[in-house]
Order: sequence, then structure tokens, then C-alpha cells
Amino acid sequence: MAGRLAGKRVLILGAGSVGVGVGNGRAMAILFAREGAQVACVDYRMEAAEETTAMIAAEGGQAFALSADVTQESEIARIVEATMAAFGRIDILVNNVGGSVPGGPEELTPEMWHKQFHHNLHYVHLSTRAVLPIMVKQGGGAIVNLSSVAAHRNIGNDLMAYAASKSGVTALSRMIAVRYAPQGVRCNIVTPGLMHTPLVEARLAGQRTGGDVAGIIARRNAQPPMGRMGDAWDIAYAALYLASDEAKYVTGAEIIVDGGLTLKTP
Repeated sequence: MAGRLAGKRVLILGAGSVGVGVGNGRAMAILFAREGAQVACVDYRMEAAEETTAMIAAEGGQAFALSADVTQESEIARIVEATMAAFGRIDILVNNVGGSVPGGPEELTPEMWHKQFHHNLHYVHLSTRAVLPIMVKQGGGAIVNLSSVAAHRNIGNDLMAYAASKSGVTALSRMIAVRYAPQGVRCNIVTPGLMHTPLVEARLAGQRTGGDVAGIIARRNAQPPMGRMGDAWDIAYAALYLASDEAKYVTGAEIIVDGGLTLKTP
């Protein structure tokens, strides 16, 4: 039986994983390939992208790896050109790059503030600007952008630049959805909550609990009403729906994958 993305060509930015295991981007790449898509896997670290493509190949899927700093317009142009050379079209674009730096208005320097927006929002403009003309010419496409529950509420972390930049991703996505709906291009948002990905152990524990992995896991598990963090596959399945033809009448929508966190009062 054909998969839900059979015949689709996909470009995923941020398809590797921080640390050992499966992060959101890697899970999306693997799942999309399982569903019949051919996937261009882009990551800042080539070894991370190659690890993802190796996992896909081991399951009989089709993918290739690219390394790029997606905050640079020339790098975006290069990977889009490489993807078109390999696939001849781009049906689905996933923007999954992002990161957070703690700090409020007094702690964040202007340089830190601008770097967060460059890393979380500016590249989304660059990638969509490069891919939209391709999708319009071929008669349609689907864009899935990754935001964050930090765009909706303060979840206890001093992440003001991150929250503001992710709010920008959500707003930009909705504007793109309206502007390009007549051309058959859909743009939707997946908004992760507290997810248990390799990022927790590899980076967040050091940043927020002095390296106490058990402590940060317990703290994050305690916050959602479901009593636990989600995982990368929860994000991947939400993205799969929005990228697929099952969502052919869905644009400008947001799927919040957070175990009820944003509905909870302290």
C-alpha cells in the first residue's frame, strides 16, 4: 500500500539531532520517508544529517544529506538548488531549525537578541522566499514551520528573545498561508511543548540545572497535565498530517503538541 507521502519530495531544515537519539527533525525525516517521500536532510553538522539518512536507508527509504548554515541566504540557495537537481521539485518544506538563549530585557544584549531572531525567524523567511516560487510554478506545495509553546505563554523560563522570535514564526506562517492559498501553497504550524528529545540531556540540563539530568527531566515531566513530556514522534505525526494531502483544505492552522500545557494555569 502506498504511503501517505508517496511520490512527494521533501526538504527538511534541521533534520539531524543534538546528541544521540531521535530529535524532532530526525523523527520527521524518518517518518516522512517511511510514508513514501524522498527526503533532503539538511543540518548544520553534516555528520548529523548523514546519521539521519543512514537510518532512513536502513529501512529502505530514500534520502540524501546536506550541510548548511541556513541563516545565510547563499547557503539556502545552494541547498535548494541541490534538492531541485536531485528531485526536480519540492513538494514539502519543513523549517525545524531553532534554539534558545535565556535572559530578560536587561540580560539580553542587542547582539544576543538579534542572533535569536536570525536563528529562529530570519531563516524561515529565507527558505520560504527561495522555495515559494518553485511551489507556485509546480502548482502547489506544503510548508510546515515549527514554533513553540513559548510563543503562547511563559512556561517558567526566562526566554524572552526565543518567545518573541517563535511568535514571529507563527505570525509569518499565517501571513504566508493567506497570501499563497490562491496558488495552492499551504503553510501550517506545529507547536511543540516540553518534549523529551536528546536536546534535554545534551544541552538543556547543562544550561538550566547545572548538569542535573534527572532533575530537569522530573521538572519537565511535572508540568504538563498529562504528567510527562512528549517525544519527537508526537511532533513528527502532527507534521505528517499537515504535510500530507489529508490536510489539503488546512492552511494557516496550528497544531499544539504539548500534553495540555498551554491550557494549564500555575
